[in-house]
Amino acid sequence: MDPERTESEINDQSSKRWLIAVAAPREVNSVLCAFEKHVLVIPNRWARCELNDRFDLVFTGVGKANAAGAVAKVLDPDRHTGVLSVGIAGSLPHSKSNDGVECEIGDVICASESIFADEGVETPDEFISCSEMGFSIFDDGTDRRVHSQESITWLKPFSDYVGSIACVSICSGTNERATQVSTTTGALAEAMEGAAVSLAAWRVNPSIHSAELRVVSNTTGNRSQQKWDLESALKKLEDVLGRLNKHYK
Repeated sequence: MDPERTESEINDQSSKRWLIAVAAPREVNSVLCAFEKHVLVIPNRWARCELNDRFDLVFTGVGKANAAGAVAKVLDPDRHTGVLSVGIAGSLPHSKSNDGVECEIGDVICASESIFADEGVETPDEFISCSEMGFSIFDDGTDRRVHSQESITWLKPFSDYVGSIACVSICSGTNERATQVSTTTGALAEAMEGAAVSLAAWRVNPSIHSAELRVVSNTTGNRSQQKWDLESALKKLEDVLGRLNKHYK
């Protein structure tokens, strides 16, 4: 990736667009409403859907494998300047590693980086990541994709926080797991696709930008004590993406 590329060069390329990757049907509905697609017919999974002249959509399905496979299938370096993973997320407990921040339901997070949080081995003493084992997921020796400053600058005005977002296969339904994910990654929230979307984009073409934008819909920790407001989070997602859409009109 050329560090000299400016935000305007990323977002004002009339011939290129962003691919929005969305995992679940209700999240897809929010995106369609945001882009004024009033006939809400959920597109086929793993198929590119044109939203307008600046954005495409791919309905990936939930989880890392679905997200990576769908993006790898439809992402086109000749058509797309970047891929944006959007959806809901669970807030993680505050810790020193995330500067003591604990997001509230309805908060919007722009990812500074998307991190694979549970790829590795669980030992009696600690979790050891793939990169620590010598099997790094990205070519730079890490298990995280740091998003370009241009992408962050683009999305920051639509967000309440900028920080790390963890990508998990097992959501944190116990206090112990939530604390572990927060402590080992420094993430503000967890979801199930972001880092996988970034990895697929990187493998397709390292010059393609990646980004992640999430609305907090629930807390993590012991499942029976979690707080949820899915409806308001999905409406917030629609509102935020609607603002993003209008920004280009």
